[in-house]
Amino acid sequence: MPVITSIADLKRLHKRRTPKMFYDYAESGSYTEQTFRENTEDFAQIRLNQRVAVDMTGRSTKSTMLGQEVAMPVALAPVGLTGMQRADGEIKANRAAGKFGVPFTLSTMSICSIEDVAENSDAPFWFQIYTLTDDDYNKKVLARAKAAGCSALVITVDLQLLGQRHKDLKNGLTAPPKFTLPVLMDLATKWRWGIEMLQTKRRFFGNIVGHVESAADPASLSSWTAEKFDQSLNWDRIKQLMDMWGGKVILKGILTPEDAEMAAATGADAIVVSNHGGRQLDGALSSIRVLPSIVSAVGDKTEVWLDSGIRSGQDVLKALALGAKGVMIGRAYVNGLGAMGEQGVTKALEVIQKELDTSMALCGERRIDALGRHNVLLPKDFLDNYT
Repeated sequence: MPVITSIADLKRLHKRRTPKMFYDYAESGSYTEQTFRENTEDFAQIRLNQRVAVDMTGRSTKSTMLGQEVAMPVALAPVGLTGMQRADGEIKANRAAGKFGVPFTLSTMSICSIEDVAENSDAPFWFQIYTLTDDDYNKKVLARAKAAGCSALVITVDLQLLGQRHKDLKNGLTAPPKFTLPVLMDLATKWRWGIEMLQTKRRFFGNIVGHVESAADPASLSSWTAEKFDQSLNWDRIKQLMDMWGGKVILKGILTPEDAEMAAATGADAIVVSNHGGRQLDGALSSIRVLPSIVSAVGDKTEVWLDSGIRSGQDVLKALALGAKGVMIGRAYVNGLGAMGEQGVTKALEVIQKELDTSMALCGERRIDALGRHNVLLPKDFLDNYT
């Protein structure tokens, strides 16, 4: 067992143990990757305000998200192809999250289906849907999510068309991978991944293949998905999807105060400040830089969470101090999954919680709801150097 002290340790193991095309899928952004880089670089500019001679005993990282008690205000974000990072990846991630006491979100573009995840774990989970034009599919997949006991729906609102990710094109990304010579040479060094993948039947997009007649193979699936993203999406359409679900809804992909106000007006139970991990509009501002203005715009009309750039418990603290009620992590838990499967996801959560707890103590805080602007120091131009 390697000694794991940070998410960076898991990332190194992830790169070593997972086929290149799937590691690159997780660790890349669109076009020049400027926004992808700045998501983490901007967190690094924020400093923590240390306090001393403050009673640190009796600390707790417990909080709530959508009224659900959580071990810490961190949810696992929806990530496509998670079952290609490790065999049965979505099942393993949900099990780890459930045992730890944080929510897991299943992506529409998962390898394990809604039913697979529900049948192989006792933990309830959230379901994420893209804004697709095919209402027949939308209604069917939402009915399946309800039948599986999903307690909330995450609607991704920033993916009406795909941002170009150069690495995916160059790697010839498919699920499962096509056995070209470069792929076979790479797989020869990833024997652990290959053995596990041979032992599972889950290698295709489980929520689509078998449920959409015109998407029966990887090639047709890619065409179907590209054609079905709703480029005419507007707030009325989002409200239709919310009504179609009829339960708790989280809108993910908000980057401006104007859109945040519109999202709150729909009655969303939570909104997620996110630039899709830098995978959509390259050149957009980092999520953490725009967070305070969005919190200010919506007040307590809805819960505001942050996604994109979280790699540590210190990052979680910084987001909470700037007004977020919770965060979502994607790459951080995927690094753990690719490194060590379910055990790796657990380790990623343990690392983040320990860092959050220790940093809270050294900032003089014992409760999540006590964190605020007084706990962080910002560069003078951090919030207003873009107009």
